[in-house]
Amino acid sequence: MRSEQEMLDLILSTAREDERIRAVVLNGSRANPNAPRDPFQDFDVVYFVTDVAPYRYAFEWIRRFGEMMILQMPEDMADPPPQETGSFCYLMQFADGNRIDLGIDPLDHIPEIVADSQSIVLLDKDGIIPPLPSASDCDYLPKPPTAKAFADCCNEFWWVAPYVAKGLWRQEILNAKYMLDVYVRNQLTKMLAWTIGLKTNFTGDPGKHGKYVKRYLEPDKWELLLKTYSGADYDATWEALFATCTLFRQLALEVAAAFALEYPHGDDARVSAHLEHVRRLPPDAKEIY
Repeated sequence: MRSEQEMLDLILSTAREDERIRAVVLNGSRANPNAPRDPFQDFDVVYFVTDVAPYRYAFEWIRRFGEMMILQMPEDMADPPPQETGSFCYLMQFADGNRIDLGIDPLDHIPEIVADSQSIVLLDKDGIIPPLPSASDCDYLPKPPTAKAFADCCNEFWWVAPYVAKGLWRQEILNAKYMLDVYVRNQLTKMLAWTIGLKTNFTGDPGKHGKYVKRYLEPDKWELLLKTYSGADYDATWEALFATCTLFRQLALEVAAAFALEYPHGDDARVSAHLEHVRRLPPDAKEIY
């Protein structure tokens, strides 16, 4: 596997030798001083060029970056549809384990891209990029909840939880797990982010999809969070649902108390009782109540 320095040397030498590439910016986790370093980190790089067109589908040109394991080009895909911003991107996973996500952008995209707090200028041939503050993860830190955001999160959580119960009673495990692991968990994730913000004065980053959450949770809450995940087993999924409700309640009450917000105790009590009732409901029941 090529080292970080070898990869950066390759990225920069390619840019220096090509007059059409006027600036290079590194962003993503390698520009985040608080991200743990490991060999799986991508090289998120933007080449700012005088003309994007020659770099589109330039398969011979990208060979210089290494032996490809697999390539993806977002602008060439139908699902999801391309954003059509005038950029072109090569997502390159190499056979040696390295990965470069290489954006080719026109020069007028510079202000938008370097506005991201995780930006480091690697090369600026013309001095066109203004001085940037030291790279940080400040753009990705949780913000304190507004009363509306907190209320909406709680409402959505308790609204969607019965969908999980319904799917489990119907023996529709795929639907039940989707509702639990997507819609219900999305609200739990929001509450986790606010809780971490509360514990760190909103200087702690839970990470993309919660990858750093373990750093900040007490051991008992971390163990409870792990119990919110289950395999494709009905009883285990019921237990995961109730664990999710318990953890959400604990976190939400802490956040509500800290920010003088109103927790919907009535919704919680009524929905929780309904979930317990549906779990005990016979599989051949003709009525819910």
